[in-house]
Amino acid sequence: MGRSPTPEAPLPNQPVQATLSVLGMHCAGCADSVEKALVRDTPGVLDAAVNLADNTVTVSYDPDRADRAALAAAVAAVGFELVLPAPGTTAEDAGRAARRLEEATHRREFLVGAVFTAPLFLLSMARDLGFPATWLHAAWMPWLLGALATPVQLVTGRTFYTGAWRGLRAGAANMDTLVTLGAGAAYLHAVALLVAPGLGGHPGFETAAVILTLVRLGKLLEARARGRAGDAIASLLALAPERATLLRDGVERDVPVSDLQPGDVVRVRPGERVPVDGLVCEGIAAVDESMFTGEPLPADRGPGDEVLGGSIDRDGLLTVRVTAVGERTALARVAALVRRAQQSKAPVQRLADRVAAVFVPVIAALALLVFAGWWVIGGDFAPALTRLIAVLVVACPCALGLATPTAVMVGAGLAARHGVLFRDAAALERAHRVNTLLVDKTGTLTEGRPEATDWIVATGSGTTPDEFAALVRAAESPSEHPVGRALAADLGRGATPSATSFRAVPGHGVTAVVDGREVRVGKPAWIAPLGAPADLQAAADRLAGEGRTVMLVEVDGNVDGLVAVRDTLRPEAAAAVQDLEALGVDVIMLTGDGPLAAAAVARELGIGQVFDSATPQDKAAVVGGFLADCCTVGMVGDGVNDAPALATADVGFAVGHGSHIAIEAADVTLVRGGLGAVRRARELSRLTMGTVRQNLAWAFGYNLVLIPVAAGALHGATGLPAALRDFHPMLAAAAMAFSSVSVVLNSLRLGRRRLA
Repeated sequence: MGRSPTPEAPLPNQPVQATLSVLGMHCAGCADSVEKALVRDTPGVLDAAVNLADNTVTVSYDPDRADRAALAAAVAAVGFELVLPAPGTTAEDAGRAARRLEEATHRREFLVGAVFTAPLFLLSMARDLGFPATWLHAAWMPWLLGALATPVQLVTGRTFYTGAWRGLRAGAANMDTLVTLGAGAAYLHAVALLVAPGLGGHPGFETAAVILTLVRLGKLLEARARGRAGDAIASLLALAPERATLLRDGVERDVPVSDLQPGDVVRVRPGERVPVDGLVCEGIAAVDESMFTGEPLPADRGPGDEVLGGSIDRDGLLTVRVTAVGERTALARVAALVRRAQQSKAPVQRLADRVAAVFVPVIAALALLVFAGWWVIGGDFAPALTRLIAVLVVACPCALGLATPTAVMVGAGLAARHGVLFRDAAALERAHRVNTLLVDKTGTLTEGRPEATDWIVATGSGTTPDEFAALVRAAESPSEHPVGRALAADLGRGATPSATSFRAVPGHGVTAVVDGREVRVGKPAWIAPLGAPADLQAAADRLAGEGRTVMLVEVDGNVDGLVAVRDTLRPEAAAAVQDLEALGVDVIMLTGDGPLAAAAVARELGIGQVFDSATPQDKAAVVGGFLADCCTVGMVGDGVNDAPALATADVGFAVGHGSHIAIEAADVTLVRGGLGAVRRARELSRLTMGTVRQNLAWAFGYNLVLIPVAAGALHGATGLPAALRDFHPMLAAAAMAFSSVSVVLNSLRLGRRRLA
């Protein structure tokens, strides 16, 4: 898709935020080292958050005091590599290349390990099991085994050893440290027995080789699985075509989408994807917008209608004037919102981070105590060393570091496929706890496409019905509110004069000057706080009782009439209210409509509690009142008039459509609108956090169970298999490799869940 390779220059004194890939990170200890190096040791860095699920770090920094070169130097100082995009490429391009390189490195080093470890293991087992071949017991056999083991140390173990060394120089410990100590001790012990046979025992070169090969296999499988966890963004971005048909001076040219600018005109043929956001100039077509709306049927689009990049022209030739390209398109903003959610940290991750910060030093100290204890108790060096190696190798900080971010990454991607965009991991964590839901009517309980149904001119007004309708159309023409757009489009016929001095008063209405006349259109309480003329009031009460939204119209200080609009209720709204109530969520209507119109809708939907005639400030105050009652409050609104209430609530749900699909005021954007989407968001949050809890339980439980086993806690337990009573380091390596892979695979399982 069209993307600018260089970010926009920041405003003066504004921090810059960049998300960059980091090579060499394996565990939460690595993440902690990178974050500390950036925040604590780099002047100008305001914040840094590592996401182990895709090996990225999001850094916020002052561009006057720090630059990307300084960030890279700080990361390099603790033993890792910050991947900076080459000129003409984006951080995403660099990140994808870095992940491909990382996976290729794991694959190459595993294959080398497998090639040398397989014969080494088979020969060692044949010797130890007493096979009769005399050559297995020849004096040169240990030297052959050592020769097979050494390439595994040099190639398969290279990045572990270098990572541990860089961490040591920086005063940090990580997974590389544990693997290096375990495999290195096993290899050096075997070398010592080889060169000094008088020490007694066979050199166990196979132990060190199997440890490194199995751990490397685990890292390869983990890297592949983590790549699948980020598929949601890749699949979103793949919807955007790379080329477009530019129409200039009547001549068509095939150009890269990245060359398009706002104001250009492009042509879209049947079967093609719309390349960028724009407005239709000519033509009529059925456009498949299901990736944005979830609606299975294409929508008819003609002159003046908005079309979004990535949607599909099904059956007509369209000429489209470009309004947004690159990062400003709806598709790019959806992808950015999903990416931000995936790369943020959930509050529940703090526990894992605190444990991971001290995990490696504690395990290293524990391994030394185990070694010393068994050497003193048993008086035999070899079994004590075996248990030291097993403890070092079996301990797995990787699973702790991956437990939360992989689940969040998959959960945010799954949510995007269901039309729910979480702003960050904290919103994803909180959403399922909502037990009180305050709901604005327009776009949530209704379709959000109101239609003007009535206009009545006051008795004695000097304005004719056609003039009255034209004044209202003109005053509402600049409005972005759904009701204003409906009045501008549907009210009467004929020419619409131009309006000047337009001003929207949130929660009340609009004012404008039309043909020299001052016009106000808005809520009755705003236009006529002391009451409307009797004939208009009677008409207003009748229309409101039928569920219509009524507004008064004032012209040059006189109440000249009223207008009414009707918005069709969503067909699933009543069922969604019942479903949420059955789940223990109190659904409450909080609307700017008058009491009669609000009560009519509430009765039809079975909503028992209603707050009507609410301004944006009133809505925020109502939300605050429920928060004071210790409720976990969700607010559903349109993201414009409801912004204060959305910001006040524990979780703000904004209904977003078209080019307004990613709404910054909200914690959650509901692309498809409706209470059904709120229910889906709550369910997605519950499923994701359930997966996080499973992952954390596995990560902590794995270490709590297997570290004592590796230390020899079951040594005296008769009746158990010998492999458990004396946990061999090779089994420890297999368990360690499996532990982190299992966490990622469990998170990927979330992506296959189907929602009701």
